Order: sequence, then C-alpha cells, then structure tokens
Amino acid sequence: MHRLRDWTMASDELNRHLSTWLGLSAADAEALGRIVWADRAGHPMSPIELARQIGMTSGAVSVLIDRLERAGFASRHRDEGDRRRVGVRPTPSALEGVSAFLDLAGAEIAAAVRETPAEEVRVVRAFLERMTSASADANARLRSGVAARGAGSARAVG
Repeated sequence: MHRLRDWTMASDELNRHLSTWLGLSAADAEALGRIVWADRAGHPMSPIELARQIGMTSGAVSVLIDRLERAGFASRHRDEGDRRRVGVRPTPSALEGVSAFLDLAGAEIAAAVRETPAEEVRVVRAFLERMTSASADANARLRSGVAARGAGSARAVG
C-alpha cells in the first residue's frame, strides 16, 4: 500500500504541474485531462460523465466547463445523432498545451513504459481491466441506492 500511496502522490503532483503549465486550477486541469483522454479514446465526455468521474454536482461541472471554455481549452458540442445530448471536447489549444506538457514531463514515464517487459504489461493490464470492471459495477450499485440500505451496518464495522 505504501507504493500505491507514493504513486498517487506523484500522480497528484504531476496534475498540479499540469495545472500550473496551463494556468488552471488543479480541479480544472484534472477535468481537462479527463476530457482530453476521452477525446483521444474517440468519444467526447458528457458533462454528466465528467461530474461522476470527478465527484462534482452537475451544476458545479457546468460552471467548470464554462471556465474551460472561457480559457479556450474546451467546447460543448451537440451530438449529431441526438441533439439533446451534449459532449465536451478539448480545443486544439488544449491538445497542444497538454501535448507540450507531456513532451516535457513524460520522458521518465515513457522510459518506464518502454522498459517494462510485455508480459508484465499484460498482467498489469488484465488486473486494471478487472479492477475497472469491479469499480464500475460497485459504482452502478451505489448509484442505484442499494448501498444506502446497508450504510448503518457498514459504519458499525468500520
């Protein structure tokens, strides 16, 4: 667990450096990072997805997206298939800024990835996929309110 805490702290510090690099608050930089990764994965992030991922209300995320739009880092787009759906995408300026930061800051991380044996990457990837699936299942259950019924007993155990 000590190593996981160290990794989390190092990751948080990288996010703070990114926020400084882009002139954003740490929360805005984290949100922008998630918007960029979703875009790179081929799908725009919805405001609801973003709110869920960063633990903010939909109203707070709307204000955050407004700030990112004013700063020139994000834009809202209507889904062509369903005009009621809105996605948030990074602007070219945001993609350039994040890429420049990763070029500068990512050398050590890229080296660690290149030096990791393929079998080790396969094992870690399989583990992360299982953890992602389990976390998604737990989050779905918690959103449905099932966990609220057992909250009293969970507090007694903790």
